[in-house]
Amino acid sequence: MSDVTPDRTDADTAAQDVETQGGDRAQYGMCAALAGLGILLLVNAAQLAPVASTNDSLGPKVIPTVLGILLLAVSVLYAVDIRRGGVGAADEGEDIDLGSKADWKTVGLLVVVFGVSAALMETLGWVIAGTLLFAGCAFALGNRHYIRGVLVGLAISLVTFYVFAIGLGVNLPAGILQGIL
Repeated sequence: MSDVTPDRTDADTAAQDVETQGGDRAQYGMCAALAGLGILLLVNAAQLAPVASTNDSLGPKVIPTVLGILLLAVSVLYAVDIRRGGVGAADEGEDIDLGSKADWKTVGLLVVVFGVSAALMETLGWVIAGTLLFAGCAFALGNRHYIRGVLVGLAISLVTFYVFAIGLGVNLPAGILQGIL
């Protein structure tokens, strides 16, 4: 096996290359992943207990069953397309330098921000933890307007808190703001 990936920017060459190999193995892997997810949905849907309700005539099994069937159908159609030589358009990179290395500092900052936010969610509540989450992610991704990041995060957190509480009837943790919100 070679460490060098062949250049597939020429559509005719790429299509001939894929046809001689019988299809791209990575794309077949994606087909298998879609099929696996579809099977997982169907198995889990079959294990759901039937619910008799006058408000819900369909029950909880319908959506996962339909999605599982659709995922299986898409995976089969995708595999047929690959077998016939279908090749996606080569990524021209748009505004991304494909030769640059990953920015692990940003990834690490985002992991820390998500972890801290999740750890403080019950204690501080959604509004404060969500504000820290948004402002921290904005900072990690390059925003240097700290006050604006915190204010936008606060606005988004308050809106989502009340949309969940009033609109959906789902209570997010209020934390130290219990009784104030």
